[in-house]
Amino acid sequence: MAFLDESGLLRIPTRRRTWAPAGHTPIIPYNYTHARLSALAALTVSPKRQHMGLYLRIQPRNFQALDVADFLRALLRHLRGPIIVRWDRGQIHRGPAIEAVRQAHPRLHLEEFPAYAPELTPTEQLWNDCKGHMANSLLRDAGELRRRLSDNTRRVRRSQAKLRAFILSSKLPSPP
Repeated sequence: MAFLDESGLLRIPTRRRTWAPAGHTPIIPYNYTHARLSALAALTVSPKRQHMGLYLRIQPRNFQALDVADFLRALLRHLRGPIIVRWDRGQIHRGPAIEAVRQAHPRLHLEEFPAYAPELTPTEQLWNDCKGHMANSLLRDAGELRRRLSDNTRRVRRSQAKLRAFILSSKLPSPP
């Protein structure tokens, strides 16, 4: 099983509640630029061992169906056996490129979440975690944004408990 989702990350710092000495409001300097990255992630669960995995692709432009198709092919190279991919009903998850991957790989099964149901997508928890760890930070350029996202991904990937928490904190129904 794989839960796939995409997100956009901006260089502008996300503001989160923080601590400061009484009477000293924290000030976060930033340059208002629209530098951003697009990220595509798959949170995977092995059916036999219940081992969790995390796969990520980052690029400077928005993802399109061709990019998602490439990502699915890479996922198929890394994972054995039948793969069920659950994702939202985004336009980039449709079209001839996605259908070609599905036709070429019968072990790939694609399932959609109900319309607009981010609470069901465990990968949304990953984005919340990453953005929370980058909150209140001054990111000087897109390269630093990429490094911070990669560092956060490595941190999360090392923790089976963290990956499992993403799935458990979603509103997915529990297995019988």
